[in-house]
Amino acid sequence: MGVRGRAYRYVGPAELLALVRPGCEGRRIRSAADLGDWASALPSEELAEPFTFVVDTAGVLRLAPRRSEHVACAGAEPVLGAGEMAFRTESGAWAVCEVSNQSTGYCPDVGSWTAVADALDAAGIERPSGFTHAVVFRRCPACRRLNIVRDGDFVCVFCDGALPPEWNVDGSHL
Repeated sequence: MGVRGRAYRYVGPAELLALVRPGCEGRRIRSAADLGDWASALPSEELAEPFTFVVDTAGVLRLAPRRSEHVACAGAEPVLGAGEMAFRTESGAWAVCEVSNQSTGYCPDVGSWTAVADALDAAGIERPSGFTHAVVFRRCPACRRLNIVRDGDFVCVFCDGALPPEWNVDGSHL
């Protein structure tokens, strides 16, 4: 599998980054069997909720319980994608039924879908054709606060400044 796409570094609160410990990373899912083995050990109430996920820079899907922080799931490393993901089984096979890029720790652009799709395809897990809930993140160049763009309105909710059309959350584009 060729790994492609932008790597996103952690941009969330420092106090969450400080909580990351070695060995706390999310479970690597390289196959549907990996997913089945991991899911079989989880309580049923956890299986009913979406999971925290990241795609590491090697292009491998990592999963953790929903209330886990993305930065912990990633072991504080950059990621190619991050968000929440829910699964169902169809005829004994795993399939993604919901997937978003909602991660305020990494704020991946909607273009991160390619890395998510590649990781799921490599693992042999059925998936939708794109994010079922896509979040558009932008940082305001004027006040530097993080925004979620809603309804295509690229205006900062904090200072009414114009938000750029291109992803700029990590500050490298400001």
